[in-house]
Amino acid sequence: MLARRFGDFSTAEDAVQEALLAAATRWPTDGLPDNPRGWLVQVAYRRMIEVVRAEAARRDREDRAARQEGDQRRTAPAADEPLVTDRDDTLILLFLCCHPALSTASAIALTLRAVGGLSTAEIARAFLVPEATMAQRISRAKQRIRTSGLPFRMPGEGERESRLATVLHVLYLIFTEGHTASLGTALRRVDLSEEAIRLTRAMHALLPEDSEVAGLLALMLLTEARAAARTGPSGELVSLADQDRSRWDGAAIAEGTALVTRAMARGPVGPYQLQAAIAALHDEAATAARTDWPQILALYQVLERISGNPVVSLNRAVAAAMVHGPDAGLAALAALDADPRLAGHHRLDAARAHLYEMAGDHPRAIAHYRAAAGLTTSLPEQRYLRMRAARLAQG
Repeated sequence: MLARRFGDFSTAEDAVQEALLAAATRWPTDGLPDNPRGWLVQVAYRRMIEVVRAEAARRDREDRAARQEGDQRRTAPAADEPLVTDRDDTLILLFLCCHPALSTASAIALTLRAVGGLSTAEIARAFLVPEATMAQRISRAKQRIRTSGLPFRMPGEGERESRLATVLHVLYLIFTEGHTASLGTALRRVDLSEEAIRLTRAMHALLPEDSEVAGLLALMLLTEARAAARTGPSGELVSLADQDRSRWDGAAIAEGTALVTRAMARGPVGPYQLQAAIAALHDEAATAARTDWPQILALYQVLERISGNPVVSLNRAVAAAMVHGPDAGLAALAALDADPRLAGHHRLDAARAHLYEMAGDHPRAIAHYRAAAGLTTSLPEQRYLRMRAARLAQG
C-alpha cells in the first residue's frame, strides 16, 4: 500500500520494518489493537510522511513525480484524504519486482525478500549460491528499482506476459521454502505455503486460461495435501513411502488433479504441469507399492529435457531406481557429481544413501546418510537422516 501511494519501494520497505518493530515492542504490553493490520499501516504511513516532508527527499520525489502519469504521486496526500488499508497489492508488488529492468535472478531474489519474507540465507540456499553473493544481488536490485521510476501498477497484457515466468518461479520458491524450511527447527513454514497458494489462486483468477498458472496451483495443492502426514507424533519427519495416506487431504487432491488434467489437455505443457502430474500419480496411489513409477520416470525424463534443473535430474535418478533397480539410479546420480550447483548440497548424499540402502549396501548408506545430515541446515531433516543411519547401524 505504501509503495503504491508514495512510489518509493525501498523507503516503504524500511517504514514497514519500523512499524513491525514498534508492534513487537508495544503490543505485548499495550495489548493487540482491534485492527492490527490497520495499526501497522498507520505507523508505517506516518514514518513515510516524515521522510516525504524531509527537504532533500521531497525535492527528489517531486522531480520524479513530474515524470509519472495519473495518480502515481510521490508527495504526501492531502490530510483529509481517506487511507485505504484493506486493498491487497501483493500481485502488483510481485510484478513490480519482476520488472524486465532487472535480471531474472535479481528479480526472483528481490521478490522472495520483499514479498515472500525469506531471509537472505534462505534465498541463497534456494539458488545454491553463497549468502554474500545473494546479499549483493538483492541490494543491487533494490537500487535499480529505486532509480528506475517504475510506476506501481499492474502491467498491461503484453508486459504481464513477459514477466509471468519469473513471477511463477517466485511463487514456486516461496511455496517450496514453506513446504520444507531450509533453516531452523520446524519442518514447515505454514505461513509461506499458505501465502504462496493464496497468491497463486489470485493469479489463476486473473489468468484462468494460462495452463502453467493452473499447473503451478495444482502442484501446490497436490503437494500440500500430504502435509498432515509428513510428521509423526513427536514431530519427526515421515518419508513419503511411510506416510499414513488416510491423513492426506482428499479435497485438495481432487482439486489439484482436476486442475492439472484440464491444463494438460488445453496445453501447451510446461514444467509446472509435469511436476503436478507427477504429484498426482503419488497422491492417487492407494499405497506406496502401487505407485506408478514407470509413468513417473517418463514424466521426469520429459521434465529433465525442458528444465535442465539438477534437482529434477536427481529425482529422475531415484525414479529410475524404482523402475530399473538401485544400480541404475546410482549410475544416474554419478553423472551429477560434476554439477557445481549440487556441490555441498545434502540432497545428493541423501538420495545416494537411499539407493545404497535399497541395494543392501548398508555401510555406504550409513556414510551418505551421515554426510547428508552434516550438510542440511534443517534440524528435522538432520534428525531424520541420522535416525536412518542409526537404524541401519543397529542392523
